[in-house]
Amino acid sequence: MFAATGPADVQAAVRYAVDRGLPVAVQGTGHATAAVAAEGGVLITTAGMSAVRIDAAARTAWVAAGTRWDQVVHAAAPAGLAPLSGSAPHVGAVSYTLGGGLGLLSRGFGYAADHVRSLDVVTADGRLRHVTPDREPDLFWALRGGRDNFGVVTSMAIDLMPVTVVYGGVLVFPAERAADVFAAYLEWTATVPDVMNSSIALIATPDCPSIPEPMRGRHTVQIRIAHAPGDPAEGERLVVPLRTLGPLMDTLRVLPYTEAGSIHNDPVAPGATESGTAMLGELGPAALDAVLALAGPHAPVPHVVELRHLGGGLARPPAVPNAVGNRDARHLLNVVSRIEHSGTGEIRRAHTRLFAAMAPWSTGGRFLNFMNGRDAAGQVRSAYSPADYERLTGLKAVYDPRNTFRLNHNIPPGRVPGGD
Repeated sequence: MFAATGPADVQAAVRYAVDRGLPVAVQGTGHATAAVAAEGGVLITTAGMSAVRIDAAARTAWVAAGTRWDQVVHAAAPAGLAPLSGSAPHVGAVSYTLGGGLGLLSRGFGYAADHVRSLDVVTADGRLRHVTPDREPDLFWALRGGRDNFGVVTSMAIDLMPVTVVYGGVLVFPAERAADVFAAYLEWTATVPDVMNSSIALIATPDCPSIPEPMRGRHTVQIRIAHAPGDPAEGERLVVPLRTLGPLMDTLRVLPYTEAGSIHNDPVAPGATESGTAMLGELGPAALDAVLALAGPHAPVPHVVELRHLGGGLARPPAVPNAVGNRDARHLLNVVSRIEHSGTGEIRRAHTRLFAAMAPWSTGGRFLNFMNGRDAAGQVRSAYSPADYERLTGLKAVYDPRNTFRLNHNIPPGRVPGGD
């Protein structure tokens, strides 16, 4: 393993691997499960490359490869700015962004990858390249959505948004009311503006003192809300139909963006999980019945099942095109199961049944950031349009023809663009 402290270390590690014909894997915070086994390869950890610089006048941030989102959030806040960070502020900012980046403000602003200004990347030839829309535009397109298939990104420059507060929190309901709450949620999402971001989740919470009493040791349905930018009073007005459902717990309030991670309250420590994801179109009662029949509180395998509302800025092409696909999806279904709670085989069979049942509503696509189950390596193609995937394989042949960067959600080398 190479623990890099700067771009020169990354270059040395890549050259070492290439000279010996070894594959390369990259790890930032270690939050996500590896897509494939890395035994016999070279692991480059960028956790030691942690730094942020804010340019308040330009509304941008320069972010080193091992930096977590919470570091960027707190650095930007004094300037009245916020990054397009995710629900979990402790994950790595760079890897999240390269995979697309679906965050708390995405319906209003789009994917995090849509707001990258430049990238510094070490490619398979050992070169450190400064990549922008004007310098190596093909590589700039591929990196934003192609993750670590084309090199090791050592830093990025990103846009910041004029956001200081968010109206948000969670509404918690007993799982016995899941059918009614899910139905009301879907009806509600059809009416809200782009600045309203939300998801609904079925969660089995442990019986431990750190869990609030209304949720402790029981299955619950949780609606997560993040309204920004805009008047918080408008956000409060918009959630009235959900509040009339009578939640067990209601934490909705005006939050500084530095506390926005409390909305999803994702676990800080990485855990051993098996997960799957699917991009979905419009949903109705039959789709809800399928989810609840296989993943409700009576299911033998406990899951976290989350449905995220897409559309808005996520559906619009960015000013500078990138490889992020499936922008036509209306919802994202994500299922996560902790391995210590059930056997891996049992979890995988349960996931297979659930996603098969949801096939009538699937767009056929998946979201790269949430692909870390058994079949993730074989599902990479589904994260892109057919034309974009072909372009990615061609660019892979240009920048990494030996597929050195393959211990990942791999895009194999294809035909060189313009070649025979």
